[in-house]
Amino acid sequence: MQYFKTGALTRVDSVAIAQFLVLAGVATGLPFFFHFQWATGPIVNALLIIALFLLGIRSAFLLCLIPSLMALAGGLLPPVLAPVVPFIMISNVIFVFTIDYLYRNAKNPVQGFWFGMGIGAGLKYLFLYFNTSLMSHLVLKGELASKVAMMMSWSQLATAAAGGVIAFAILKSLKRI
Repeated sequence: MQYFKTGALTRVDSVAIAQFLVLAGVATGLPFFFHFQWATGPIVNALLIIALFLLGIRSAFLLCLIPSLMALAGGLLPPVLAPVVPFIMISNVIFVFTIDYLYRNAKNPVQGFWFGMGIGAGLKYLFLYFNTSLMSHLVLKGELASKVAMMMSWSQLATAAAGGVIAFAILKSLKRI
């Protein structure tokens, strides 16, 4: 029994668990306190990238699911956007996966980060814009569908890019890039 306790404790990375809990806590609580997409969006996107570089892709993917649900529950996303939440989650996964893949396969880490972040932000925007436009026009009517499509358009590209800048500054200071 003593071996089990000692062996199990040596395999637990308490620092990684604490980092994940802090990042998940901020991603969970932020939409409840800030109802402004231009503040919340970049911070959440930065958290996703930071989780990727500090904790790995699995933890980052898990974190991709949290902010959208909390934004809906916290009122940042209007209830009419509930059907769009899965698309937001998938777009976050696309963003994180693209950054991870292009960073890992780059010869220069800094260039790999920026290339991955730029392509990832673009893919996130394209996926989210086209899918939410289609979904909103099928489910919603007229002017409301246009507003939903606009909310999920270029602002997603801008907040993803801003999040990349924030994450780069933090990761650079932590010497992770």
